[in-house]
Amino acid sequence: MKTRTNADTKSLLILGTASHVGKSAIVTALCKIFSRNYRVAPFKAQNMSLNSWITKDGKEIGIAQAIQAKAAGIEPTADMNPILLKPKGDRQSQVIILGEPYADKTAGEYYDSIEDTHEILKGALNKLGNEYDIIVMEGAGGAAEINLYDRDVVNIGTARLTNAPIVLVGDIERGGVFASLYGTIELLPEDVRERVEGFIINKFRGDPAILEPGLRELEKRTGIPVLGVIPYSSIKIPSEDSVSINDKTCNQDINNDVEIAVIRLPRISNFTDFEPLENLVNVRYVELYEDLGNPDAVIIPGTKNTISDFIDLKESGMHGQIKKLHGKIPIIGICGGYQMLGTKIHDSGIEGEKTAEYKGLGLLGIETVFDAYKKTTVQVTKTVTCGGPLLDSIKGEIIKGYEIHMGDTTSQNFVFEDDGCMDETGLVFGTYLHGLFENENIRNSLVKYLYEKKGLEYIPQKIISQEDAYNMLGDMVHKGLDMEKIYKILGIDICDNLNKPFNIESNQSGLQ
Repeated sequence: MKTRTNADTKSLLILGTASHVGKSAIVTALCKIFSRNYRVAPFKAQNMSLNSWITKDGKEIGIAQAIQAKAAGIEPTADMNPILLKPKGDRQSQVIILGEPYADKTAGEYYDSIEDTHEILKGALNKLGNEYDIIVMEGAGGAAEINLYDRDVVNIGTARLTNAPIVLVGDIERGGVFASLYGTIELLPEDVRERVEGFIINKFRGDPAILEPGLRELEKRTGIPVLGVIPYSSIKIPSEDSVSINDKTCNQDINNDVEIAVIRLPRISNFTDFEPLENLVNVRYVELYEDLGNPDAVIIPGTKNTISDFIDLKESGMHGQIKKLHGKIPIIGICGGYQMLGTKIHDSGIEGEKTAEYKGLGLLGIETVFDAYKKTTVQVTKTVTCGGPLLDSIKGEIIKGYEIHMGDTTSQNFVFEDDGCMDETGLVFGTYLHGLFENENIRNSLVKYLYEKKGLEYIPQKIISQEDAYNMLGDMVHKGLDMEKIYKILGIDICDNLNKPFNIESNQSGLQ
């Protein structure tokens, strides 16, 4: 295919009135829709999230951009999210630049060097512009954060850097959607405001006709058209960040007798690991000071700071609650949770402020050492090499996942080739592999065990694939938006086939 020039590339910037209004989902849907006819890529200049993804070349980016790339039928790359901030606590974040860990910085230190990021963003956009027809860009939080305009690289900065047309998204479920859209427009800098070409109202429940008077008044007051109203949806795609965890409730449509408790660590990361289980059992996120109750299994998740979260785990008493369940139910540790299950954690001032040694939960015969500021980031394919009551039925089978961790762990009773560890009962195991329960064999093996322990029959079942979810999301958004106006905003001539219905059966995602 002929290499494209930046002048040929069309771009669209999706901004929001606040966090969690649905910007990521709208970008995901547009990437899926545009990919029918064009090479399209997502872009978010700066992301702050503990849910991340590892690209094929071992680069770390926000999970939202990986999802959007997959919806577009392409491989995620670091250029799609050139700056990722991973909060560690104490007002510090690990700064990831083009997929590589750069440094731990306070907000003040980071913003003092914000001008240095502009060249990084330009380089990433130029690379994407040379390869793709359309770049769908996403802002962060609310676009009209007037206290941050001088250092806002992801909203105001991206708008000025690209001069892209802007679509503003508001969430009607939160209430006050007309005020938030109108207020955001009024507060935007004039040069950015004039780039806003349309509004999208998201998460609407009910008859859209009820909104008509408000839509027309908003258009009259601002001179900006409403491009569509998107209905509230339960279509599940992986969550972007910790804001989404507050929305999680037990699924009343499945068997309420089987429950997995996930410990909600203060710095929990990649809780998307457990979303595939939500369709099969009740997944309950338990705060450190809550009563753990009587779950059928416990999972200690990943964390951005193993030492700090482990100290909080002990001080809260959750440490003792977990140990009391040892030998009675499955206890699983993922990444930082795996490190906590061991006998000792040695820190050379990498995770904490000083060199120290910590006694772990002691449920696995492993020790972890933090002795260098280095991170393992890799996609992996492994064989299940350890059995026991949880995994014996799939021993010898293949699984896939990805690693994102600091520290090195010594182990002997490996679970997946050279990874992880299992205790002598087979009920406790830990692993560095994120994405573990996206593997159907692992998922069904664990859930089958939990059902049978309760005297229930478990029929192995598939969950909706991510690809089908992207198609369903694309279909819904395509129906809700005036796509003809969207293409005109992009500066693309409308072809007859662009307005054909979008559905799973007829869609062919990916590159043609």
